[in-house]
Amino acid sequence: QFKEIIVAQSWYSSVYDRKTLNENFSAQIQTNLLQSLVFGCYPEVVTSVNKQELLLTLANDYLFKDVLQLGLIKSPDLIKKLLMLLAYQVGSEVSINEIATSLGMSRSTVERYIHLLEQTFVIFKLPAFSSNPRKEITKNNKIYFWDTGIRNAVLNDFSLSDIRSDIGMLWENWVVSEIAKDNVQNGSKRNLYFWRTRAGSEVDLIIRENNQLQAFEIKWNDRNYRKNKAFSNAYNVDIQFITKSLKTNLSILK
Repeated sequence: QFKEIIVAQSWYSSVYDRKTLNENFSAQIQTNLLQSLVFGCYPEVVTSVNKQELLLTLANDYLFKDVLQLGLIKSPDLIKKLLMLLAYQVGSEVSINEIATSLGMSRSTVERYIHLLEQTFVIFKLPAFSSNPRKEITKNNKIYFWDTGIRNAVLNDFSLSDIRSDIGMLWENWVVSEIAKDNVQNGSKRNLYFWRTRAGSEVDLIIRENNQLQAFEIKWNDRNYRKNKAFSNAYNVDIQFITKSLKTNLSILK
């Protein structure tokens, strides 16, 4: 996880509190953050001087050999194309029917491939939250990669520009996966969801724990974003924003 990367930095020993971290080491945090978004958090990648080369090797060896052999996949090109489609659709609802049509595959085959990728911890699903299925959409899931470095290796895109065209979806994937990994490591009972109504109102991340709800919009840039009144009115929960700012970066501040 990212907080483990930060704690391992040589300058971290001089950090006494969050204020010190925010005021004195903001530039270092942002540099490490962007590298984490692009190259992910595999320990061997984090410490490597050839991150891109190592990630491509990991993707080929792990995804396109071990995973394919484990699942006895007869058409490796199709699962590669499936992964590319999922990589491009990070943060969007995934329609199995649309993917099947696009790839010329049966729905059952797409579902089997996705299940295999879940079992091997390449991707994970984020289900829709609902207490009123008539007004809210609950059928589709969002799919994220456990490691954004693997996602970028699938697309062979390792740009470190903070204005790359997919920075928003990359940031969303990174934030959701960091929180999901924290759940796994700590045995948390928090449940993660997204929320969207048939009218188009949407919230990126809902966390439910002990029947308490938290709602988050995940935005890369620090701006005065308009809050989703539909969710707040429906559930009496104020929406918080997670941006690249250290002050709102949950994975660091936990």
